[in-house]
Amino acid sequence: MNDMFWTDTGTGRPLVLLHGGFLDHGMWDDQIPVFASRYRVIAPDARGHGRSANATGPYRRTDDLAALLRHLDTGPAILAGVSMGASTAVDTALEHPELVSAVVVVGAGTSEPYFTDPWTTRVWTAWHAAMTAGDLEASVEGLTLFAAGPHRALGDLDPEVVNRLRRMTRGTMSKHTKDEPDYLIPVRDTWERAADITVPVLAVNGALDSPDHIGMAERLARTVADGRVISIDGTAHYPNMERPDVFNGILEDFLRTV
Repeated sequence: MNDMFWTDTGTGRPLVLLHGGFLDHGMWDDQIPVFASRYRVIAPDARGHGRSANATGPYRRTDDLAALLRHLDTGPAILAGVSMGASTAVDTALEHPELVSAVVVVGAGTSEPYFTDPWTTRVWTAWHAAMTAGDLEASVEGLTLFAAGPHRALGDLDPEVVNRLRRMTRGTMSKHTKDEPDYLIPVRDTWERAADITVPVLAVNGALDSPDHIGMAERLARTVADGRVISIDGTAHYPNMERPDVFNGILEDFLRTV
């Protein structure tokens, strides 16, 4: 595990916090110290993100996470993830169910997303164009737009939240080049298999997130055996950063039930 970075703080039941795409474990700065007083909080940087090394061969994020949990001799763990991290949590419940006791997803369903909302597809298209062109600053700004969602501008958000997102995104994107190989192996048939997930699943949606992200999370909650949904007003794709006190209270309530 020398090529992977993670933090491991606190003692108690294991709670694993999985960050969003092109971010890093720092997106959980408002959660780690709070929950480490009662749980063992593990927050990794996914391969190619933050302080973890870039991929040099084929890999799956769920297998990286499973290897880390086995290396730390922990599990089953509660997995809480935002966006890409939520997808990894769901994949792990499917691929390594013995390591998972509950799942919390924010802004995602499974690792096979679909986008039909005009705002979402427009932002994704512009972001991909910037990435293809190797334009780092445009790529950072394009991804950060998801923090605002379709109903707000970035100027409507707390500037410190936006700055944190830009800082993390720039740090991860600067590790990559536009022509590097894509070694990520997808997990297949996740929506068809989601009904096999038997552990409790909580979807926490930002009420101002895109309809696609909200819809996928709600679909997952409807599909699994034990799913529930809650929404946080005044937030979009990163509710844990925008309203950490509210998010932490919701997560704490859920943890007490699983």
